[in-house]
Amino acid sequence: MVKLTQNVEAAYEIESTYGSPPGSNLFHLGLLDTFDPRQVERSVTPVPSLGQSTDTHHAKGPLGVTLPIKVACQGTGWKQLLGRAIGESTLASYKHGNKLTTSVDSLAILARETGGDFTLVTGVVPNEVTLAVDYTTGGFVTCEATCTGFFTLDESDANFDGFLGDDYSSVTFPAAPSADPLLPTDVSLFVALGGLTKGLSIDGPSGSYVEVGEKYIAAYNANGTLNGDFNSGAPKELNVNIGTLSSAIEGYSNWGSAVLGGGSGEVSKNLQKGIFYTGTDADEDETDGSAASVFAGVDGSGGGPAAMTSIKTVELKIANNNTPISGKASGDDGSTEFLLNNKISRGKADITLDITMTAENEDFYDLYVSGGNIPLMRLDFGSEGSIALTNGTITAFSRPLAPGAEIVDTMTIKFRGAGNYNNYSAYAISSNITLTP
Repeated sequence: MVKLTQNVEAAYEIESTYGSPPGSNLFHLGLLDTFDPRQVERSVTPVPSLGQSTDTHHAKGPLGVTLPIKVACQGTGWKQLLGRAIGESTLASYKHGNKLTTSVDSLAILARETGGDFTLVTGVVPNEVTLAVDYTTGGFVTCEATCTGFFTLDESDANFDGFLGDDYSSVTFPAAPSADPLLPTDVSLFVALGGLTKGLSIDGPSGSYVEVGEKYIAAYNANGTLNGDFNSGAPKELNVNIGTLSSAIEGYSNWGSAVLGGGSGEVSKNLQKGIFYTGTDADEDETDGSAASVFAGVDGSGGGPAAMTSIKTVELKIANNNTPISGKASGDDGSTEFLLNNKISRGKADITLDITMTAENEDFYDLYVSGGNIPLMRLDFGSEGSIALTNGTITAFSRPLAPGAEIVDTMTIKFRGAGNYNNYSAYAISSNITLTP
């Protein structure tokens, strides 16, 4: 029988150990656009010898597995790819891509053809992920990921014996998501271009700091443990206005807070994302100058981030620049393989947003020329969550002019987080997207 792409679908499983899936619980990856679980490269070195007509040996080099995936934003698969490119974080038992991490989160991907034949790729790590929204042509919102893999193997019955040793033959293959994928009209882009005046100050115990994400604010002691006096040692959800949040912090033992710039009514979710040092000692009167100032991103009129209405295309890119570490790996059957991606070292992430839009004014161009910052941008997916981008710098801008043509701005914005303590740049991107299937 001739193989048909129409007969292929894929599922994923979350790995707790890189390259070693549990082999017990599968979730559907979603509507596939591009997918190649057999993209394998092996370097082979010919070894010639005098007196022989051709090579006497072929020395096998490391096996390199890559997995290109492009899916519609449907179900949970796209969230797993996007969230793991950010980095899985657990706060208050809520698994989400809270901030960039230094750890590597991996998936196992199982491809199935109708009537049998399975391909398993373990240790799937997203290296570069692009979320694309096109308002001009229609179609679904897509998530495209360039991933590396630990190892891949084919079997006719999903019982992968030999090197992998993972048995999915008795694991139910999940049904495809019933809900339609996200449309561009389901996604909104908000931007705050105004000055940083509204916000709150936070003063805490010696060595303390706070982390402000898209969903939570959490307070930590100098040793990196959650502070027990702040919200009873639990992260506090940013679902109130700044005034209410400030009053709550002021009421915690050994903590103080005050509203800045008359921003009491501003939504606390609009606070800049980052890590902020909160003081050298407990001083609820805030007289020692140790309080952190955390500002909200507002528009030019002083309100919250404004919706952008003249967008043509939006592309969010997370490029992690991961480094593969080759080495010899032992299989479950005692065999060995020399693998290019035996381990993966997380690299420096580049967070960029590419936008094309109908030219409206000179706001973005002025920021580009002056080198100013965009305090906060947000991609909102409605009930599917949101992604916040903090401290953006426009790195490229163009506005070509042609007779009788629409004037279109094209720009690239790169983000770097806010704050003054520790790894604050990790909050260049922060999400409120659950990674629990």
